Amino acid sequence: MRLRHHSGRVVHLSHGTDPRPARTLSDIVERLDAYAAVRAGHDVHTLGVSLWLPPALAAALAIDGRSRTRLRAELDARRLEVVTLNGIACAEDGAEGTRHDAGVEQDGDAGQPDWSSPARLEYTLDLARILVDLLPDDAVRGAVSTIGLGRREGWDEDKEKACSRILGRLSGGLAEVAWQTGRAVRVGFRPEPGAVLDGSASVAAAFARVDKDRLGVALDLAHLACTWEDPAAYLDRLTGAGVPVIHVEAATAVEVADPVAAAETLRRYVDDGRPHAVTTPDGGYVADVAQALREFPPGPWRVLRRVPWGSEPPAPLTATTGIWRSGLRQLLAGAVPGTEYLDIEWQGALALAELGLSPPGAPQPRSAPVSLVDRVAFP
Repeated sequence: MRLRHHSGRVVHLSHGTDPRPARTLSDIVERLDAYAAVRAGHDVHTLGVSLWLPPALAAALAIDGRSRTRLRAELDARRLEVVTLNGIACAEDGAEGTRHDAGVEQDGDAGQPDWSSPARLEYTLDLARILVDLLPDDAVRGAVSTIGLGRREGWDEDKEKACSRILGRLSGGLAEVAWQTGRAVRVGFRPEPGAVLDGSASVAAAFARVDKDRLGVALDLAHLACTWEDPAAYLDRLTGAGVPVIHVEAATAVEVADPVAAAETLRRYVDDGRPHAVTTPDGGYVADVAQALREFPPGPWRVLRRVPWGSEPPAPLTATTGIWRSGLRQLLAGAVPGTEYLDIEWQGALALAELGLSPPGAPQPRSAPVSLVDRVAFP
């Protein structure tokens, strides 16, 4: 789905696909049917989807033009549109990236391999080569999202030097893709708790040394909430450092004002078998809520456990809804949109309409994006 900002520029709205085991192109195509059903059920002309492709399949598609043509045809047949690819999970079963279980997004360790490894570079460039053939005919560029360089723990000088060399090769590889195809792909690095890229200061410092024409940030608003920074101040710092926000995921984390009183409720998140980082306003970080419940760092806490759209976590927990509202207002209320790509669940797209950001639901021809906002109005 395409939305038009009041400046006249287009913002692409996509629904992310689940990183679950997929060995073949046929597996991917089968999943597209589910998203075609979402599109048909809401009577929209075209639905944007952000695909995840496992590394082995991505490597195969990158050298097989006929298969890329088939995938593009399958997307067109279902009136689905791809302008972004999710390159965060770099495991064949998707286990090291974001998972969706029982309708709830959960974040695991997407840090391996990190950006000190050539394997991460090869996977990302494979995705870029695939994406240029999946883009709609009238699109001139797309984006691939990836991890925030790697895990902060263990990130030593050797890793830093290797990462710097590999990011230079990434920039060169993206330039080659653009030269060969006439279409550009940018890569957005996703800051997150416990990663090299986390708060705005770490992002600004890291991007002082990279090609900001092709590299930028993929901002997850649940992760931003866990920095405890004011969204407007966070984004202003990135703007001041010249760091582009290439891609945004509208999502919410869990907040708890009194962790001791809410301990029994929080233990539900221990039982789901996935790690959920905990952060505190003073910069405290604990890798998993289970550890936090043993140590009880002074509260309040924010827990990187996503809250499904249209729901609230069990009391006394709350969702960081105000953060994504504030973040999107900062990004979209200016003279030009602060991002080109916005990922959000369909229920969240309906919430955007309530905020005055878009009126999804009405069928729109491909050539006529709907209005994004003439005036951003947040309650």
